[in-house]
Amino acid sequence: MQNICVFCGSNLGNNEIYKQTATELGELLAKKNIKLIYGGANVGLMRCAAEATLNKQGMATGVITHFLAKKHLTQQGLTELIKVDTMQQRKTKMAELADGFIALPGGFGTLEELFEVLTAAQLGFHNKPIAIINTNGFYDYLKVQLNKMVEEKMLLEPHANMVLFANSPNEALTAMEKYNAPVLEKWIDDIRDDNRR
Repeated sequence: MQNICVFCGSNLGNNEIYKQTATELGELLAKKNIKLIYGGANVGLMRCAAEATLNKQGMATGVITHFLAKKHLTQQGLTELIKVDTMQQRKTKMAELADGFIALPGGFGTLEELFEVLTAAQLGFHNKPIAIINTNGFYDYLKVQLNKMVEEKMLLEPHANMVLFANSPNEALTAMEKYNAPVLEKWIDDIRDDNRR
C-alpha cells in the first residue's frame, strides 16, 4: 500500500490516548513510506495525524472544500493540498487516491466516511482494506451493532468481516496487508431464499 486514507475526528476527544494514537499512526505511515490521505484540516485528530507524518518527513495529501479553506482550517506544510467544491467530491477524491482506509475515533463525519467506503466495498466497487483502530474501546458498540445486523440477517457475515478491528496502528497495517476481499455478492442469499419460496 502506497497511500492510506485516514478518517478521524476534528476534535481531540477527552482522553489523551486518542491524540497519542493519531500521532503514532502518522509517524508509522511516515516510517513505512506510506502517504497519508486525509481531509486536509488543521484541527483535532486530523491535525495530529498530519503533523506527526510531516514531522517524520513523511508525505501527506489533504483534500478540503473551498468553504472550509476559507475558514482557515487548512493544515500548513502539506505535501499536496487539493481543494474541491463539495463534501461529496472531497470523499470521492480521498477514496480515489487511497489504497486502503483507516478510521480513528471521530464523530458523524468519520462514521459517514467509514460507512461510505464499506458500502462501496460491499457492492464490489473496490476491494481495498478498511481498518478501525479501536482506541480506548471507542468502537466496541459498533462491533455489537455489526453482530446484531448479522444475527438479524440484515448483513452477511463475510461483509461484516470486511471491517478489520485493531487495537493499534501497527496491528491495523498488518491486518490490511493480509486482507483478502470477500467474493460474495451482496444479494446472493436473498435471491436464493426467494427461489426457495
